[in-house]
Amino acid sequence: MIDPMVSLALAVYSNKGAYALLLGSGISRASDIPTGWEVVLDLIRKLAELEGEDCKPEPADWFRAKHREEPDYSKRLNEIAKTSTERQQLLRGYFEPSQEERGQGIKLPSAAHKAIARLVASGYLRVIITTNFDRLMEKAFEEVGVTPTVISTTDQLGGALPLAHSGATVIKLHGDYLDTRIKNTELELGAYDTKLDRILDRIFDEYGLIVSGWSGDWDVALRTAIERCPSRRFTTFWTTISPLSEKGQRLAEHRQAVVLQTSDANYLFENLREKVQALADMDAPHPLSAKMAAAIVKRYVVDPSARIRLRDLVHEETEQLFAEISAPPFGSQTQLDQPEEFRKRVERYEAHCEKLLSICVTGCYWGNEDTTKLWVAALQRIANPTGKDGSGRLRGLYRYPALLLLYGAGLSAVAAGNFETMAAVLTKPQVRSDQNGNVPICSEIYPSAVMEKQVAKMLPGMSSRPTPTNEHLFSKLREPLREYLPDDEDYQDSFDRFEYLLGLVHADLNQQQWSNGWRGPIGCFAWRGTRHFQGGKTSQTIGGEIETAGESWPPLKAGLFGGSLEQARTAKRKFDAFLSTGTHF
Repeated sequence: MIDPMVSLALAVYSNKGAYALLLGSGISRASDIPTGWEVVLDLIRKLAELEGEDCKPEPADWFRAKHREEPDYSKRLNEIAKTSTERQQLLRGYFEPSQEERGQGIKLPSAAHKAIARLVASGYLRVIITTNFDRLMEKAFEEVGVTPTVISTTDQLGGALPLAHSGATVIKLHGDYLDTRIKNTELELGAYDTKLDRILDRIFDEYGLIVSGWSGDWDVALRTAIERCPSRRFTTFWTTISPLSEKGQRLAEHRQAVVLQTSDANYLFENLREKVQALADMDAPHPLSAKMAAAIVKRYVVDPSARIRLRDLVHEETEQLFAEISAPPFGSQTQLDQPEEFRKRVERYEAHCEKLLSICVTGCYWGNEDTTKLWVAALQRIANPTGKDGSGRLRGLYRYPALLLLYGAGLSAVAAGNFETMAAVLTKPQVRSDQNGNVPICSEIYPSAVMEKQVAKMLPGMSSRPTPTNEHLFSKLREPLREYLPDDEDYQDSFDRFEYLLGLVHADLNQQQWSNGWRGPIGCFAWRGTRHFQGGKTSQTIGGEIETAGESWPPLKAGLFGGSLEQARTAKRKFDAFLSTGTHF
């Protein structure tokens, strides 16, 4: 048997906009909003106090005995507060939070109100019927940018648009708390105005119904409206926290309703929203392009509630790329020494990486410390495929996808000034090394380790370039980074900065002596504007930043160089000494 909650979610998702909500006082109970009758009883207590009498323990019985009439909301309110302003101030205390209550989360939209508002904002629900006087539903709509049509008096029914054309509509059957005409007594709840009956007949005939927080016991006119509807185009779902009363059970049987027992309204509507969203996610088209993937990441990365969907997207694309680069075609050695076959292999890698590259570039630019672990996990997975491609000069080619992603992620983080993310992508992913076990990715994956210089010269236009792999990456990453670095000079500066920092961090982590220096990967920065390999402008710029910022230098604060300013200075001095030799690998 299908779980009724699943049936409800499928019904709402499959029949978008075809279900109406009927909400009773239980929906606002979690927000400590009193019912209309509770307000009347409190007004009687205030009246008794004014008259110098004790109305306990049964205020309503005391009132009937003394005044020989039924308690009436409007009359009692007028007796206690004589002017419209006084009445509004008195009522606000029941329905609007004080500063202290706001701090405690009291009399504010509950999780149920917010979940309903999100379902309405997504178009799954449009019509809400409520017996409540409060404005919690309207406030929840404000938070998601929805402006509903609110009908709280019969006067407003005359000028209202048909439901099919009015978007989100809230029908407050018993009025609004700031209008003294609200319905509250048994007599008032016994019959509705003809106009209100007419719109209820249409809703109960044309829409499915989800009932929550309403018992069916006291609202005679509403119960009658449901009973007189002969048709059931869609299912009625009646949710309750306890068994239905006799009247409620008869009404549920009349509507052939599916009765769902639930703990509370918050759980019900949050669960419903999550299930509907899950169905939408499953039916959503796969992100077929890099641009679509980037657009999805932009939405997810700034929305804490979408962290699971973001994780699933990154994981799915990572696993797809991992499977593709581990497949047999990438394990063969067919004629890779021939320039054309080599170039095709690189192009195939790049084509397969396109979506995950776009995801990493976007995520590392807009993300934060909470999302950094996603890019670290993706890099580590792609840097350790199951098969090793190539031998001799081509032995590192199987790591070209990881190199491409590392450069894209790191360069994007540098462009955003997000050095915590840059430090993480350079050092946190662990890569298998034949000699040293698992090592940080920047110690094992860098341009000359993936493609020897003479191999990289087979790439298009790179036959005479001093750092062919780096320059190919510089060209290949231009478009993915254009949105964040539109100016070509800024792009070049950021690229050189990232490559210099990559070399500097590598040198610090490995501290391999070479001609009195610590060797690290050479980048385009080493030859721009000079005929000799050296740090050049980039080295000077970074050196100036270190001396100016001191211990506040962002890469240092991000945890690189062990957080030691002196270690950063030593690493730079040693790395620059290596660069000055002109020896590179």
